[in-house]
Amino acid sequence: MTTMNIDNGTLRVRFTPFEKIAGLIGNVDVPLTSIRNIEVFEDGLSAVRGIRAPGLGLPGVRNIGSWRGPGRNDLVSVRRGEPALRIELEGHKRTALVLRVADAGRWAEKLRTAAAR
Repeated sequence: MTTMNIDNGTLRVRFTPFEKIAGLIGNVDVPLTSIRNIEVFEDGLSAVRGIRAPGLGLPGVRNIGSWRGPGRNDLVSVRRGEPALRIELEGHKRTALVLRVADAGRWAEKLRTAAAR
């Protein structure tokens, strides 16, 4: 599962080797000042917007990789029936991070607090 931590004003997202290979993605660091909005989704698949390009998309099961749309470039790693965060970004290569997280509600509050500082 994707892991996150906050270090020196930066959200550090680390993917498993499987996620990196399947989604053609790498770890990402995001300054907390780039976070604009955070949403919690009970089912991570419902948080994904756009079209896969590139990555792994198993319809109704698992999405890993880049999802794009007009003006969008989202980094995604979610699974059906598992909670996820949608972290909207500004001034970053990605427009959003959509990540499966074990305790999404707690992480959302932690990120809102850290980004407000």
